[in-house]
Amino acid sequence: MNKEQFAPAGDGFRHFPVLYREVLEYLTFSGPCRLIDGTIGCGGHSSLILKASPEAEILGIDRDGDALERAGEKLEFAGSRIRLKRGNFSELADFAAEAAWEAVDGILLDIGVSSPQIDDPGRGFSLRLDGPLDMRMDKRSQLTASRILNREPEAELARIFYEYGEEKRSRRLAGAIVERRKEKAFERTLEFAEFCESVLGKSRPGKLPAPTKCFQALRIAVNDELGELRRALAKAVPLLKKGGRLVIISFHSLEDRAVKEFFREQAASCICPPELPVCVCEHPAQLKILTRKPLTAKADEIKFNRRAASAKLRAAEKL
Repeated sequence: MNKEQFAPAGDGFRHFPVLYREVLEYLTFSGPCRLIDGTIGCGGHSSLILKASPEAEILGIDRDGDALERAGEKLEFAGSRIRLKRGNFSELADFAAEAAWEAVDGILLDIGVSSPQIDDPGRGFSLRLDGPLDMRMDKRSQLTASRILNREPEAELARIFYEYGEEKRSRRLAGAIVERRKEKAFERTLEFAEFCESVLGKSRPGKLPAPTKCFQALRIAVNDELGELRRALAKAVPLLKKGGRLVIISFHSLEDRAVKEFFREQAASCICPPELPVCVCEHPAQLKILTRKPLTAKADEIKFNRRAASAKLRAAEKL
């Protein structure tokens, strides 16, 4: 498969689903099957799955209304084999129940920001394009990045940048934000990116630029991304059939760590504290881990889609 084989989305945007070969490896089934794409985005992964598995049905979920519109146009060829729902991927069990799907053969979660969101200055996700400090994946939400920067207390800002951006100088940044907003509110992306660099300085070669970590932290806070992920993982396992596959693609260490720990816990036959001499938890293993280490994009994929370079895929199977 090469770059030319990915069709543009309905608005002309050419979308490249990351780790597409690996997704197909784990989520292609022979015969009738039902799958949930909890972050359907522009429909890239689902399109490939529907073509590779002619009898597959997919329930596609996304909280971004623009993304669902693109997905609907891209997946029109599948007819009744595709159902689209607007909402959070943590609601996947509820949407499955609405469709009268008691169990599914596979669940895919491609966590993070999609290329159309990053490339649209009006969405406020990019630190290189000037736009409003928005960062909402769901435009119906009231919480924006500017609202957090201009209203949250200093301690909460420090927590957000430390926990979600892994920024060790989070207190310094939080204090500077509180002082600056007394004179002028934070409203624009480029303005905030320059402010972060002025407070924290330029990063050393090989290190993530300070604004990158700050934007990541704000985006996670605005969209409750880690909370969404944990809730979705807990709902996904009971919904899988025996032998069903759970495939998660993440883009930064916080997400990948949460998935790794969840898989490890669900694959364990005992979760008692190590100091107990005998098992008392009677915890049955729920999953078999299929990827000992996370899978990453191959060089040929990164060549035409550099955003795939940070993607990591983990897969597990229901016991």
